[in-house]
Amino acid sequence: MTESEGLSLKAEELVQFASEKKITFGFAESLTGGMISSSVVNVPGASAVFKGSVVSYTNEIKERVLGVPSGIIDANTEVSDECAVAMAEGAKAILGVDLAVAVTGIAGPTGALPGKPVGTVFVGYCYSGPNVEGCISGSYRMDLGGGRDLVRSTTALAALNTAITLIMEGRE
Repeated sequence: MTESEGLSLKAEELVQFASEKKITFGFAESLTGGMISSSVVNVPGASAVFKGSVVSYTNEIKERVLGVPSGIIDANTEVSDECAVAMAEGAKAILGVDLAVAVTGIAGPTGALPGKPVGTVFVGYCYSGPNVEGCISGSYRMDLGGGRDLVRSTTALAALNTAITLIMEGRE
């Protein structure tokens, strides 16, 4: 199975589960540049549950559109747990969805930061759905290899899996 086929199957699964549970979702994408959203809009019927995405490739857009406080980026960099969660919270608010998943990281081949080599990725989420009290927010780090394309596609797949898990189980 190709990477593209894997993304397509996961996107179909996400749309199906979100439709069954009547959960709306969206994304905030940095290093994936719309790849996650593109996989979802290829699924017939996605418009019933997928409300949109913000491609926030620069810090300016992370701050101005998603509302990520500049202090988070100044203190932790844009490649951090804190930034990923703030991106997800901002996307959830501006898109008006039940679930937002955000990705930020270093796809390479350049851009490494101290303690964050190429392939460092953070996936953040913010979810408030049925049987969930308040909002579940959090993030996790992935350390990936295999070059730029593989880092981006693996990140997109992880974001789709995160959304599916949250919808199906109501937790990470």
